[in-house]
Amino acid sequence: MVILQVLTQYGNRSLDRTFSYLYFGQKKVGERYRVRIDFAGHFAMGFVLKIIPSEKTPAELEQELGYALKSIREDDIIDEEPLLSDELMSLAEKVAEYYFAPLISVLQAMLPPSLSPRLSSLHGPKVAYEKWVEILNSKEDDLTPKQVEMLRLIAKNSPILKKEAGSAAILEKLVEAKRVRVILKEKARYVIPPEEREEPHEMSLDQRAAYDAILKAPQNVVLLEGVTGSGKTEVYLRLSEKVLAEGKTVLMLVPEINLTPVMVEYFSRRFADKVAILHSELTSGQRYDEYRRIARGEARIVVGARSAVFAPLKNIGLIVLDEEHVDSYKQDNLIAPPYYHAREVAIFRGEQEHCKVVLGSATPSLESKARAMRGVYGYAEMKHRINEKALPYTRIIDLTDRSNISKKSNKLSTPLLQKIDEKLQKHEQVLLLINRRGYWTNIMCANCGHIFVCPSCGGNLTYHQEDEMLKCHHCGYVENFPKVCPECGSNRLMRTGYGTERVVKELNDIFPSARVCRVDSDVGQISKNVEKIIRDFHDGQYDILVGTQMIAKGHDFPNVTLSAVVMADIGLSLPTYRASERTFELIAQAVGRSGRSAKVGEAMIQTFNPSHYAIVYGARQDYEGFFKKEMQERKIAHYPPYVFLILVEFAAANEDKCVQAAYDFKEEFLATGIENFEVVGPLLPYYSMANGKHKRMMLLKFKNREEVYAYLKSLLGKYSSMGGVDISINVDPLDY
Repeated sequence: MVILQVLTQYGNRSLDRTFSYLYFGQKKVGERYRVRIDFAGHFAMGFVLKIIPSEKTPAELEQELGYALKSIREDDIIDEEPLLSDELMSLAEKVAEYYFAPLISVLQAMLPPSLSPRLSSLHGPKVAYEKWVEILNSKEDDLTPKQVEMLRLIAKNSPILKKEAGSAAILEKLVEAKRVRVILKEKARYVIPPEEREEPHEMSLDQRAAYDAILKAPQNVVLLEGVTGSGKTEVYLRLSEKVLAEGKTVLMLVPEINLTPVMVEYFSRRFADKVAILHSELTSGQRYDEYRRIARGEARIVVGARSAVFAPLKNIGLIVLDEEHVDSYKQDNLIAPPYYHAREVAIFRGEQEHCKVVLGSATPSLESKARAMRGVYGYAEMKHRINEKALPYTRIIDLTDRSNISKKSNKLSTPLLQKIDEKLQKHEQVLLLINRRGYWTNIMCANCGHIFVCPSCGGNLTYHQEDEMLKCHHCGYVENFPKVCPECGSNRLMRTGYGTERVVKELNDIFPSARVCRVDSDVGQISKNVEKIIRDFHDGQYDILVGTQMIAKGHDFPNVTLSAVVMADIGLSLPTYRASERTFELIAQAVGRSGRSAKVGEAMIQTFNPSHYAIVYGARQDYEGFFKKEMQERKIAHYPPYVFLILVEFAAANEDKCVQAAYDFKEEFLATGIENFEVVGPLLPYYSMANGKHKRMMLLKFKNREEVYAYLKSLLGKYSSMGGVDISINVDPLDY
């Protein structure tokens, strides 16, 4: 008999411990196996952390513990081998500890749905098989002409798919005659399209210098700062080539799922079928197949978005995060833990594997740049575009100047419309960025002042013309667009603001012959939509591309000679200390999409704040100027990289109970007397409700991570058992 110490599938902080079960069976069970358990009278999935042999009888154990242990049967053992390697299990424990996340929630984030320690995984896709036919004996004696015909087809092409062989009755006769046999082969549900083989390009001086600097850097983590169009991807490919030649593997991360096909294409051209892909928009079956292919060692390069940082690669020699500054690397939506940042997890893996971690960006995050300047990270720089192409000439359009306002549109200025017309006449392409989707972004009753807000989280509802619905972009709530005000019955509904849908409508009205397309997360709801539109735009099937930040990063459109930010002020109004940094990054990245081939590029930035430093430096693509200015602002306000942050969020159905718990928590923390420690709040968050619960939050600012972690851990142990109040911890939050 053995005692299995098992984590349950439930991610509650109060259940973040093992529970003991007895096992008497002969079927093999081991650590990191899934087992079906009876937990509190319900079936649940468990994950075995430890196995303890015991000579005691169940009765003796019951007497010792004071309660009887439940048993697990042989048919409750789900797996035949450990789900995770020692390295990945160690990584999971480190991530759980760093982010104050229940260990089971980290394991669930690491594994594909079919292997996840959840009961629902039992109904997930398993291995898919296809029937193939292979030749055994090509002798044609005693066969009919039809049988000979099929036998020759199979002999010539063996093995072939059964469905391609022809008549099932004739095939059955050949099987009976022992001329052929039917075999099962695993079917790949996702196949990366083969690309034409490409030889390495000759590196520029900048690329060669960066390549050498990365390899020679004594630090494991190296920041690669290169202007847009400088050819950072070629450096990634050359580093990968060297690592693969050493018999090691490569993990290549991109910030957005829609950038994955582009990066996969680059790597497939150079490394053929060694590439696998991992991201959340693959079907459950596709993720299961790719995950197992990686675990078996059949793929030596993994390309994917945030969750691919947990790919089961062995012997990793290189980890790359392209566009490392992008927020989407952080699981920061407070829906479910763990709220991890792929950059930090990649660095954890790099420490485990003793390999290089390359952080690439034209506009590095302030935290990464500061660490590079202090020598914590290595540093490599690429100051010039490939073939010395000039950066686009950029003009800031002041929307407070009435002479810039067009009679045709109150969203697109006269200078911008003139420039779009000029580019269309030359058969060149235009890229317009507005970081807001939908048609109208605010709906209000002109009669009584009622504002349409989300009943779930309190955020404003946005009107989407495509399906005539009001949608919350924070929590996903939707409702039909009403004809009248629900408060007073008036039909005088004011519609203000605009997003991507409205801009497309105006472009179609002003330039009826232009071919306009749109890319945002609404379009991306249908698989392959974004990939197809991006490819069609690249191939010249559209003239103007309108999109959100999805189009500002990583794409290379050779015929785009004008890129414009329609409303640069949107990001500046967001309630976050990173508003200026995000605005600068977005402008700099959008400007960098123009003029990437032989044609000279131009860019325009529309704004009501033409003198704001984020907009001025972004238009110039002056990262150093912005970095110095923003670092001064962060130092004054006590924000990263000068301090660490932890966001503590309280949620309860009873608002008074929520507020009281937050103030009690704060009082206890301040009583510790920790130096260089500050608590902001409790505050009412921008989205003040979630799933019918009231929310309050507080921000912890500190310099000694070890001291704060130790006390926070003990305090959470006390408060997690408090009934009616949920506490969420978000380490290194990007927003609050």
